Amino acid sequence: MRNLFLAAVAALAASVTAASADPVEGIWQTQPDDGYFAHVQIAMCGANVCGNIIASFDASGQPYDSPNIGRQIIIDMVPQGDGNYEGEVWRPSNDKIYIGNMTLNGDQLRLRGCVLGGIICSGQDWVRVQ
Repeated sequence: MRNLFLAAVAALAASVTAASADPVEGIWQTQPDDGYFAHVQIAMCGANVCGNIIASFDASGQPYDSPNIGRQIIIDMVPQGDGNYEGEVWRPSNDKIYIGNMTLNGDQLRLRGCVLGGIICSGQDWVRVQ
C-alpha cells in the first residue's frame, strides 16, 4: 500500500511539473546576424522566461567557439498570455540590450528589440530545434 501511495505522489508531482512548463521552453535557432547564428536554450527563470546561448555557428554552419556561449540573450521575459512575452533582449553583434518582446506561434518565435520607448524596432524569426 505504501508503494502505491508513493507511486501516486510521484505521478502527481510529474504532472504538476509538466503542466507548469511554458510552451516556449526548449532550444531555438536564431536567425543569422552578421553571418553567425546560435542555439538558445529557453527556460523558466523564476516566474519569467530567460534564454542562454548554448552553441554558436559560423556562416557555413560549422560550430564556432564564440565567447558568447553561456551568455543570456533573452532577459526576464514576462509571459503576457497567448504566446506573448515582454522583457529585454541582448544583441551580441553590438553588445547592446534592448526593450524586447517575443511572440510564439507553434515552432516559430518572433523576437523584437526596440529603442526610443518602442518607436524603432528590429526583429528576428527563430525556429525550434528541440
